[in-house]
Amino acid sequence: RHPLATFFHLFFRVSAIVTYLFCDWFSNSFVACFVTILLLLSFDFWSVKNVTGRLLVGLRWWNQIDEDGKSHWVFEAKRVPTIAASTEAEARIFWLGLIICPVIWTMFFFSTLFSLKLKWLALVIAGISLQTANLYGYIHCKLGGQKTISRVTSRLFGTTDIPKRQSRRISEDGTEEHGKTGSR
Repeated sequence: RHPLATFFHLFFRVSAIVTYLFCDWFSNSFVACFVTILLLLSFDFWSVKNVTGRLLVGLRWWNQIDEDGKSHWVFEAKRVPTIAASTEAEARIFWLGLIICPVIWTMFFFSTLFSLKLKWLALVIAGISLQTANLYGYIHCKLGGQKTISRVTSRLFGTTDIPKRQSRRISEDGTEEHGKTGSR
């Protein structure tokens, strides 16, 4: 069990949302509110990507650049069942937090846009971007790499003429890595 990881998985997310909602009550400085919320969102992104995803559900993702300067996304999933890596409750908390928070930031986007508080729009877009990036990465990990999602995105963006080679490695610690090894 990982109660500390579970706490911090939700702490930064909820703190950023609560601070966004009530920052005007405690401070008249837009810059102080903006920086505080952006720092909370950044801490959340880092902790979810690097710590809580690995501990709570056995998933992680990252980008690596090879010697040629090409960027490769690697999505990794432990081969052991997620129940062995964490409890079922922790996994549910992880996925619920990962899914609900981008929805909340999207609602903030529309409320900010329609209320014409345009100075907050950049912050809300940053919140949506950081939250959605983690969600996207972990969905890739959960679905086993880019096989299924790359077909959908290639149809969406019309890049079907670029074939992609997939790699699948199993590292020494029993984890399975999926990623794009380059394009032909």
